[in-house]
Amino acid sequence: MDNVASIILLLFLGIIIGAVAMVIFNYFKVANAQNKANKLLDDAKKEAEKHKRDTLLELKEESYKLKQQTSAEIKEKKQEIKDSEDRLISRENNLDKREEILQKRDMALEEKENNLLVKQQSLQEKEEKMDKLLKQEVEELEKISGLSKEKAHDLIMAKVESDMSLEIAEYIRDEEAKAKLIANDKAKQLIVSSMERYADDVVGTQTVSTIDLPNDEMKGRLIGREGRNIRTFESVTGVDLIIDDTPETIVISSFDPLRREIAKITIETLIKDGRIHPSRIEEVYDKTCKDVFNKITEIGNNAITDLGISKMDPELINLVGKLNFRTSYGQNALKHSIEVANLCGLMASEIGENVTLAKRAGLLHDIGKSIDFEIEGSHVEVGEQIAKKYHENETVIDAIASHHGDKSPKTIIAVLVSVADTLSAARPGARNDSLENYIKRLEQLEEIGNSFEGVEKAYAMQAGREIRVMVKPGEIDDANSYKIAREMKEKIESEMQYPGTIKITVIRETRAQEEAK
Repeated sequence: MDNVASIILLLFLGIIIGAVAMVIFNYFKVANAQNKANKLLDDAKKEAEKHKRDTLLELKEESYKLKQQTSAEIKEKKQEIKDSEDRLISRENNLDKREEILQKRDMALEEKENNLLVKQQSLQEKEEKMDKLLKQEVEELEKISGLSKEKAHDLIMAKVESDMSLEIAEYIRDEEAKAKLIANDKAKQLIVSSMERYADDVVGTQTVSTIDLPNDEMKGRLIGREGRNIRTFESVTGVDLIIDDTPETIVISSFDPLRREIAKITIETLIKDGRIHPSRIEEVYDKTCKDVFNKITEIGNNAITDLGISKMDPELINLVGKLNFRTSYGQNALKHSIEVANLCGLMASEIGENVTLAKRAGLLHDIGKSIDFEIEGSHVEVGEQIAKKYHENETVIDAIASHHGDKSPKTIIAVLVSVADTLSAARPGARNDSLENYIKRLEQLEEIGNSFEGVEKAYAMQAGREIRVMVKPGEIDDANSYKIAREMKEKIESEMQYPGTIKITVIRETRAQEEAK
């Protein structure tokens, strides 16, 4: 029992001692923490004071820099203001001097104006005196002559007009004679030389093509059951297929040579193949179109290669090839264009012009005919548009626009193209014409000849290439004969359309007859 009490007592004492030791330990721990905290506070205060001092120094330095910068800017602004003031003062001085000069000039002008007014008044007085004198002289002249001023004016003008008309006609006759003496021989030599160096076969192009058949049975096959084959063929190709009683022969008719050629090749292919029905006709026609268009390109390339022309747009080459299937009065358009190109090149070489450019202009002068049926406008207008579209030389465009006289030529090559075009069209056999158009042209030519005053009778001759005009010798003298010829030429050129040229001959003849008895 005593042992237990002793143990409890010792335990209690141990607890008390432990508690006291714990309290003492916590006290020293808190004291130590308090000391550390105080030290940290002191260090923070010192650091804050140091930062404060550094910040104040930086602010002072920044303030000093700003002050220096501001001072420099103020000084610069003051200098600028001073310079502006100096410029303004200088400008004001200049304005003052200019104003002074202008005042002096105004005074001088005013003085001159006053002098001019005085002179004007003096001149006006003199003019009034002159008018009075002239009026008096006119009145005296009217009294002396017995004619009024207006009547005398009309008589003088009529006399001058009559005299000048004869003088002008005589002058034209003399100058034409001189020009002919100088230019006629040289022009003939140049043209004949060019034509001798170039010659081509004359080929007339017709509006129909004839196809030989192996037998008459083939006609029935071409017609087909109830005519379906021939209807399909004409509908697809756009031509007329003429099948008559002529043995083993059919005729393809069309005014479009390109369509006629495609139709001819198509029907020849069908005859060789033997299979003739609507679907086969359409199939062969499509293939033939492709082949013909390839041929057109080949023809165009051959034409420019033969003429020595290079660097031409592929589409323009195709248009050149299409000319092979166009005609003018029965003359093949491509043959005509190549002929004109060769003549232009020969004449250009004779007079020292650009031969290649002349050939190019000659070849393309009728290029509008390749598509003139597809769009509105004459072949000259269409050709001019095509040349501009493909950026052709201005000389070529000028030659196309002026080769029919619609515009005045601006270059020598354009004149050569016009001459060569006339030569190619006018040579015998180059073109054909219908009887109706031929008779109409002759009648119109004679009608123009008879329309002039003083003409007794006009006769169209040489198939319309010459007109001979008989004038009344009592009314028309030699000088007026030349005047009538020139006026008739201008009227024919403005009112008629014709291939080649027309020669005008005015004949004045006086016969004196007596009978001896």
